Amino acid sequence: MDLGYESPCRNLHGHNWIITVYCKSETLDVNGMVVDFAHISRNIKERLDHKNLNDVLSFNPTAENIAYYLTTIIENCYRIDVQETENSFAAYEVDEQ
Repeated sequence: MDLGYESPCRNLHGHNWIITVYCKSETLDVNGMVVDFAHISRNIKERLDHKNLNDVLSFNPTAENIAYYLTTIIENCYRIDVQETENSFAAYEVDEQ
């Protein structure tokens, strides 16, 4: 992946991401939920867990891009925080219109 600058991240490497998902709705579904946590977990794990992100995603898999991407695939999601390391994280929040 060409980052446009010198960085060790140009080399294939991995992370143990911590992803925090925020969802909201004006109403709850018939089960009393905004979205089922199992659905969120399954959606993320099936797409990203133990995968080479450069192979399964069509974009540069930065924490920022991962956060944005996840807001587009999780129902009622308005914010995602992606923690890459103890001190490095990014958040993406959907702009409310």
